[in-house]
Amino acid sequence: MGASGGGGGGGAASSAPLLPRPGGQGSLAMVMASTGVAVLGSFVFGVAIGYSAPTQSKIRDDLQLSLSEYSFFGSIITIGAMIGAVASGYLADIAGRKGAMRISALVCIVGWLAIFFAQGAASLDFGRFCTGFGVGVFSYVVPVFIAEIAPKALRGGLTTLNQLLLCTGLSVTYIVGTIVTWRMLVIAGLVPCIILIIGLFFIPESPRWLVIKAPLNNKQIQIFEPEFEFSSNSNSKPRVYIYIQAKVGRQKEFEIALQRLRGKHADVSLEAVEIREFIEAIERLPKGGVEDLFNRAYARPVVVGVGLMVFQQFVGINGILFYASETFVSAGFASGDLGTILMGCIQAPITAVGALLMDRSGRRPLLLISTSGLLIGSLMSGISFFLKNNGLYLEQVPIIALTGILVYIASYSIGMGAVPWVIMSEIFPINIKGIGGSFVTLVNWSGSWAVSFAFNFFMSWSSSGEPKKTPAMFS
Repeated sequence: MGASGGGGGGGAASSAPLLPRPGGQGSLAMVMASTGVAVLGSFVFGVAIGYSAPTQSKIRDDLQLSLSEYSFFGSIITIGAMIGAVASGYLADIAGRKGAMRISALVCIVGWLAIFFAQGAASLDFGRFCTGFGVGVFSYVVPVFIAEIAPKALRGGLTTLNQLLLCTGLSVTYIVGTIVTWRMLVIAGLVPCIILIIGLFFIPESPRWLVIKAPLNNKQIQIFEPEFEFSSNSNSKPRVYIYIQAKVGRQKEFEIALQRLRGKHADVSLEAVEIREFIEAIERLPKGGVEDLFNRAYARPVVVGVGLMVFQQFVGINGILFYASETFVSAGFASGDLGTILMGCIQAPITAVGALLMDRSGRRPLLLISTSGLLIGSLMSGISFFLKNNGLYLEQVPIIALTGILVYIASYSIGMGAVPWVIMSEIFPINIKGIGGSFVTLVNWSGSWAVSFAFNFFMSWSSSGEPKKTPAMFS
């Protein structure tokens, strides 16, 4: 998408670009720096999601946890994320985008420290719940913040960094987790949180939030210095006028933040007008409520949004991501290290390819390709367990299982992982986008909890007591 800016002073033409001209004085360095700080939250999200995969056997052995206790530990992150996702919009509106990220990072730090010092299931669960709440907030605030600070021409590319860094965090956790202890792996989530909190002190707040911030019914009262007026009559006393001006948002802070983001000498006048007009147009729209989700006029976007989130989760992705190591052991490998490392190596590159193809090939073709690959990968994995349980082709079973899971992960990463979220952001009318997005996010995390909690039980259940049917069931 193109972007154009207002002209300079002195009757200059009004077609100056919003993006800095080559060799000009404008700079996007602050946009890039702000995005870099924000996507640390996405990286932490990936670390938190992937943490339980390479650590399952180590934590269970060290702390003597039962299968149900570890399953609860693995899945409770989704409960925290549900609460965080529901609270994220309120936090982002009240505390600002930076404030919400700061709160989220602090909660994550508490969670990671609780896991690091854990001596039993209670501390582990508390820490996992806290990291879940934190990443639930990150999942909303980070892409919103990036979209609000980025120029139009760069908005799409920069927002894809959210998903890319999430996958990078996941990959790093899978690879590093095979090398270090489960306590040391906590550092992969703890350090980015600390850097994020420090980085937030050096980047501006979202200009759009500064425009819509309105403590007193969208009006912020500003009291100016008293003004004294003296009459020509020497006996009269000076009269004091206190001027009270109502203004929308934090005008001065908005202008400063936008100028910092676009460069010291960039002309931001036209973009500032566009932002104000957009916010004012939204403010005039009727506010959507929960009851609107059941209005027939919005039935189609609600059904599509909920349906995509249900299918995204019930293909079983979080069962694989949360417990990958033990899944490979169940398939016949001596350890799950090789499988988790290979998963980590392919996920981020495939996600990047999917991001590049999304606008070129369209949403629906990517979903069709992705779901076809998921079906093939799940069937291959299910067949491998069937052969293992029946004593057939035992030497080939691990290779079939590994290939199936890698096909599954690659297929999910190229489409089903990101496309439902993109479609969800596009299908809801602007007046119910907030409540609609919160609702489908809640559905997504609810499905994630159901899959992540039940997966280990499905994998351990069969008439012979061996894993058998779970991958094929998700196909």
